[in-house]
Formats: sequence, structure tokens, C-alpha cells
Amino acid sequence: MKLFRMVRLFLLIDKDVKLLLIEAFFLLGWARIIKNRSFSKVAPLLGEYMSETTINVDESEKQILMKVSEAVNLMSRYTFWESMCLVKAIAAMKMLERRHIESTIYLGTSKDKNGELIAHAWLRSGPFYITGAEVMNKFVVVSKFAKKVRV
Repeated sequence: MKLFRMVRLFLLIDKDVKLLLIEAFFLLGWARIIKNRSFSKVAPLLGEYMSETTINVDESEKQILMKVSEAVNLMSRYTFWESMCLVKAIAAMKMLERRHIESTIYLGTSKDKNGELIAHAWLRSGPFYITGAEVMNKFVVVSKFAKKVRV
């Protein structure tokens, strides 16, 4: 019954939103496959190592950033695979790249309450955090990758 209700809701939403959600779903799947490869092969896809994109943003991009963030964060809850922080950051980065918007992926580490090492990834574009912002302050940045726009 819950699946039927979700499908019905999906069919009622605006066509542009629907397309964005579908794009997010497929890019989350692609990002999950990428995540399973060795990091040395994945790193070049993420952008320029230990570099950041500008904090400035074109006013016209704010709406796009918000919509991409919402689509990735929403669809990550409905994938058949695990779509955690790195998968969401990679998928959102790819969505922004397709729209010629630059972004920076941050990789951080911390320790949990048992002293075990844990990792987190988040994505920023301009001054806005697209994914992973809710806990990023608990992590120390150990790596970052800038996906710059190529015109």
C-alpha cells in the first residue's frame, strides 16, 4: 500500500521535478558503483585534488542548487542500495557538473564515541552545502576535490 501511495504521489508532481528526481536516482546508482572501485581510480573523477572552488555563487544558480540538494537527499532514502554521504556527494556533484556549476567535495574523519575512526563526505557549491552539512562540523577535512566548470 505504501508503494502504491508513493507511486501515485510521484505521478502527481511537476514534470521538471520528476525528471530531476529520476536523474538523482540514476546518478545515485552510478555513484554507488563508483564508490565500490578503488579510490585511486575514483579520485580523478572527483576533480582537482586539494583544491576548492570559489565561495561566490551566481544568483541565478541558487534555485538549481536547492533543487539538486533536495532531489539527491530525497531520492537517497528510496534507493535499493545504500546511498550514504559519499554516494550523495558524488551524485550531486555530477548533477551540478551537468549544469556547468562548480562544486567541492570534502572528505573528513573523526572518531565515534568508542574511539573508532569514522569518515564523512559533503559537497559545497558557492556558499551552500548541497549534501552532508548536518554533521560536517564534527569532522576534520583530510581531503578535498574541486570540480571546476569547463566552458
